Amino acid sequence: MPTTSIPGYRYGDSSLPTSPVTLEDLDRLRQSVLFDDQDCQALAAAGEILAGQVDEILDVWYGFVASHPHLVKYFSTNQGEPIGDYLAAVRRRFGQWILDTCNREWDQDWLNYQEEIAKRHHRIGKNRTDGAAAVDHIPMRYLIAFIYPITATIRPFLENGNRSAEETEKMFHAWFKAVTIQVTLWTRPYANDGDF
Repeated sequence: MPTTSIPGYRYGDSSLPTSPVTLEDLDRLRQSVLFDDQDCQALAAAGEILAGQVDEILDVWYGFVASHPHLVKYFSTNQGEPIGDYLAAVRRRFGQWILDTCNREWDQDWLNYQEEIAKRHHRIGKNRTDGAAAVDHIPMRYLIAFIYPITATIRPFLENGNRSAEETEKMFHAWFKAVTIQVTLWTRPYANDGDF
């Protein structure tokens, strides 16, 4: 996966701080959403199908955000003007996130980058990666609420893989679980010490 040309993409960067969430914590979180080895296989299969459709998926997601002023405001100035360069930079990383969700091993590098993504939604890190002059914090409620559209809208793209209905269903549920786990990790900066 060629990723060196994606500004701000820091997966595997040894200078990233170690996530305060441990691999043992991650394993328990995976168990809590019933994510198992079959889900890993289903995600890998999903990745093969989704890889050629990333731009189309992003068009759907960006269209959804753009159609809701209360969401697009987090990519806008305090005066409400969308910041095109910021939206474009995030889009490139968001596209890579689709591929990473399906293909990366959930190891310490992956966990450290989830923490970095988490900070980029919270006031402790929002806008810093791109030097954007956007609204400086996304409320946690929108991270959680976004689980549904990011999951529901992926099904038609999985169906383009011409797999059996059973295989497609497995891929869909593996994606759903993976998104739920990641968004849960992204809420960590919003929690008080000891509450996560």
